[in-house]
Amino acid sequence: MKRFAWILMALVAMLWPAVNPAHAQTTEGAILFEDHCAKCHGNPESRVVSPDILSLWKMTPEQVLAGLAKPPHETLTDIPDDKKSVVAMYLGGRRPGVNAVAEAKLMPNQCSSNPPITDISSKPFWNGWGNDISNARFQSAKAAGITADQVPQLKLKWAFGFPGADEVYGQPTVAAGRVFLGTDTGAVYSLNAETGCVYWSFQADAGMRNAISIGPVKGQGSAKFGAYFGDVRSHVYMLDATTGKLLWKVKVEDHPVSRVTGAPTLHDGRLYVPVSSSEERTAGYSTMYPCCTFRGSIVALDANTGKTIWKTYTVQETPKPTVKTTKGVQQWGPNGGAVWNSPTIDVKNHAIYFGTGDAYTFPAAKTTDAVMALDMKTGKIMWAIQDTENDAWVAGCGPGNMSENCPKDIGPDYDFGASPILRTLPNGHRILVAGQKSGMVWGHDPDREGTFVWKAQLVKKLALGMITFGGAADEQNAYFGLRTGGVAAVRLDTGEQKWFTPIAGPAAPGPRGETSAITAIPGAIFSGGWDGMLRAFSTGDGHLLWEYNMIREYETVNHVPAKGGSMAAPGPTVAGGSLFVGSGYVFGAGTSGNALLVFSAQ
Repeated sequence: MKRFAWILMALVAMLWPAVNPAHAQTTEGAILFEDHCAKCHGNPESRVVSPDILSLWKMTPEQVLAGLAKPPHETLTDIPDDKKSVVAMYLGGRRPGVNAVAEAKLMPNQCSSNPPITDISSKPFWNGWGNDISNARFQSAKAAGITADQVPQLKLKWAFGFPGADEVYGQPTVAAGRVFLGTDTGAVYSLNAETGCVYWSFQADAGMRNAISIGPVKGQGSAKFGAYFGDVRSHVYMLDATTGKLLWKVKVEDHPVSRVTGAPTLHDGRLYVPVSSSEERTAGYSTMYPCCTFRGSIVALDANTGKTIWKTYTVQETPKPTVKTTKGVQQWGPNGGAVWNSPTIDVKNHAIYFGTGDAYTFPAAKTTDAVMALDMKTGKIMWAIQDTENDAWVAGCGPGNMSENCPKDIGPDYDFGASPILRTLPNGHRILVAGQKSGMVWGHDPDREGTFVWKAQLVKKLALGMITFGGAADEQNAYFGLRTGGVAAVRLDTGEQKWFTPIAGPAAPGPRGETSAITAIPGAIFSGGWDGMLRAFSTGDGHLLWEYNMIREYETVNHVPAKGGSMAAPGPTVAGGSLFVGSGYVFGAGTSGNALLVFSAQ
């Protein structure tokens, strides 16, 4: 076992930490492809017969890297080998070669036994993205096992290192005394929640950046509970939650740059999958990409078999050819409306609620930058409320960008990236609360076809990325982190801002910004920042209760070199007296990391 550990650490050292954050590499990969590959791949004027970028997106990173070593690519001596790996990661959805280091069987802390999961409700749990189908991201006092008074006594209990990972993409799920979590390598792990020993690992085809849902299954042999998630190549998986064995895998969207970034929501035997894409990044950095043909969607799957029950596109009209660029590349529309938040379930109205992203070209469809409702049974659109019109946006546009895919009047990029929160008010009325990237929070009436109720502007000036991955809510208030640095509380009934706590500057190396999802327990909320600080605030008046600097190296229970970093997307989870934190996600700026940190009151 010691020999295995030595081999593992040696392999990890080759892949990490001498890397750039995955988000930065995705942008770098797009630029490298444009500078060195687009003159052949996708260029109508090229005399070299070569596959276009849409075909290349279907390859594995290992296939891309192998292709770059063959004629005529071996003549590309101006691209160092490590940059070829960046291109392979950009096209393939994960770093090549990580499957050689990520397996649990290489780790020295394997659990001594693996009893079958027979009940997930016997122990406190945090299941999926929002902890329940309302996406309130709230944990009760009993299930949390941590009170607001105990928060200042939180201490690090144990740490786990993810081999080969650049960033911790996923959010910890806690169920049946286990932690389930995936990373950008595509490796998914099941750990003992008390000790961090590892039960199993599974290698997905591409990076995994959402929360896992655990639920009962039928007709799958000895498997009683499944683990559900998606990857950034738009595959959706169900594993045996006890063993990690693959039970089914389906591809929910054929578009080459589609991805599942929001967590699928599991309810009553169905899995509701949000489908997003990387098209706005791909198109914005390219002069040869045929912009744009992707449309967001929700796909309902049979949770036992993976069979598609229905699929609804957010933009109903099929994209059609519009004009050609000066280089002869065909452009398309309408498009956009990506869904990169976890759907919210309304059992009373038999509805599914979610937010959509912007369009990529004009004219923008009326269902972009919108809050939408679908019929749970059929997928039929029940209503759609667009809160920002005419928002067409692709990445990288500005001075010096030569891409004709950039809209002439580029929009503000005000997606709804956060899951809508469904809550019942003290008077019995209900409210659907949606935070937008602009810094605006919208209150809609779910029982009157999404009628506007109130809005709350949490920043002095609306701007990009103010509220990104979402808030939390208790019975009185909703809580949101802001990119400007700070957290705010708004009343659920009126939208009135109750308090705002600024974070004046980084208490640790790195920029400020609170774009990760908030998590709430009675009396306290938890927020992770770009600066690598994990903080807790009082729900009463917003005063700081506790903070912890995650940017450091850790001794890990699995002996994998690990460091903590920024939190910019998934939030912490809390269950059974412990706080579980995936540390090291970079979004715009910050510090990458590859650690799972677990805290308890001591």
